[in-house]
Amino acid sequence: MTAKYYWEDFPVGDKRLCGPVTVSAEEIIDFALKFDPQDFHIDAELAKHSRFGSLIASGWHVCAMAMRLICDGFMLETAGLGSPGVDKVRWKQPVRPGDSLSLQALVLGARRSESRPEVGLVHWHWDITNQLGQSIAEIESTGMVRCRSTA
Repeated sequence: MTAKYYWEDFPVGDKRLCGPVTVSAEEIIDFALKFDPQDFHIDAELAKHSRFGSLIASGWHVCAMAMRLICDGFMLETAGLGSPGVDKVRWKQPVRPGDSLSLQALVLGARRSESRPEVGLVHWHWDITNQLGQSIAEIESTGMVRCRSTA
């Protein structure tokens, strides 16, 4: 596949909007049963008695959904080379069945690798919001992206 986007296409201040995707109770429970089986993620009745008052998505599920939004939004068309890691994750509001999530990816920093000039580093801030426009999670990470040129 020929990439549409390269490191040069992600200048500081660039914003990408992704989504929305609606979250179902079934998806919340399925993810949680596999990866985070706490009562408020897997049992709607027990969740009513939790501090959340209803079934909510695992924060790790929110991160996975954010990655899917990024992939569908632009990353699958990017000359991506992976990521050295995530610097920050903050879960700010619970995600409930029926919530519709969108994501804004903002480029905070962009530089070429000193040791590999064909690779650019993009430092991202992702803000995940619900259908009410409330910020429900924030993620900061760095991605490695192939450069169009090594100049």
